[in-house]
Amino acid sequence: MPDLDLNLLLALDGLLRERSVSGAARRLGLSTSAMSRTLSRLRTALRDPILVPAGRAMVATPHAEAIAEQVRSLTTAVQTVLSPQQDIEIREFRRDFTIRANEAFVLLHAARLSVAVTDAAPGIRLRFVPKPNKEIQPLRDAAIDLDIGVISGDGAELRGQTLFEDIFVGVARLGHPLFKATPITAERYAACGHVISSRRGHFAGPVDEALAELGLSRKVSLVVPSYPAVLAVAAASDLVGLVPRSYCQAGGADQTQMFELPVSTPGFSIAQTWHPRMDADPAHRWLRGLIFEAFR
Repeated sequence: MPDLDLNLLLALDGLLRERSVSGAARRLGLSTSAMSRTLSRLRTALRDPILVPAGRAMVATPHAEAIAEQVRSLTTAVQTVLSPQQDIEIREFRRDFTIRANEAFVLLHAARLSVAVTDAAPGIRLRFVPKPNKEIQPLRDAAIDLDIGVISGDGAELRGQTLFEDIFVGVARLGHPLFKATPITAERYAACGHVISSRRGHFAGPVDEALAELGLSRKVSLVVPSYPAVLAVAAASDLVGLVPRSYCQAGGADQTQMFELPVSTPGFSIAQTWHPRMDADPAHRWLRGLIFEAFR
C-alpha cells in the first residue's frame, strides 16, 4: 500500500463522529477548506461519498455507517501504538525478568535484590540463570533481560552501566603457613600450591604474567568453575586461592583469610548490560535503576 496515509484514517473518524466538515475540521485542528480537500481524497479512495447533504446537515452513506465502528477502533489502536510510552505504576506491574550472572554474584546479591524488588513492585519476579560464558546472543534474542558481570569486548550495540569496581585478592585457610611471616612476598606466594577459577579450564592468568615479570612462576594444582568453589577448596586445604575482593563475603569466607597480592594485577568493572531494544521499556528501565542504586 504505497499511498497509505494514516492521517486519512483520523480524518475519516472525525468526519463520521461529527457528521460535519466544519466540525471534523475543528476536531482535528484543520481549516474547513483543508478538511474539504481531505474528504475529497477519502471519497476517491473509498469510492463512496461518505457524507452527503441532507438539508442543512450531512448524513453518512450506508457504507460509511457500516465501517464507522471499525474506523473508530482502528483510530484508537493507531493512536495507542504511535503514542509515547507512558510511565507505569510499578506496584501494579506484573512481569518476570531473567538475569544472567555467575554463581558468586547470585550468592552475594540475589537475596537483597529480590527483597528490594518485592518491596517496590510485588508483581515483578526475578529469575537468575547461570553464566557459562560471555556469549551476547541471548541478549540479542531476548532470552535474557540483563547480563551482570565483566563487560565483554563483543557486541558494540549493547548498552552497559558499571555497578562497581573490583580487584583480585588472595585467600588461604585460617592458620595457613603463608601467614606466619609478614609481609607476604612474591617468592613465598609463588612457592605455594594454588587453586583458581576458570570457566574455560585455563591454568594461568594475569597473576602468572605479573610473577613472570619477576622471574617467578607458581604451581596451579586445581582449576574449579566458580569463585565460591575456590573459597571452599582454600578453606579445606593448603592451596592458596585467587578471588575478586567482593566475593570474600561468599560461602567459605569465614574459614579463610584474605590478603593483598604481592604482585600488581589490573582491576575490572562489574556492569549490567542490556540490548538497546530495552532502553525505553519503562519496567526494564526501572529495574536497571534499582540495581544501579543498590550498588552505589
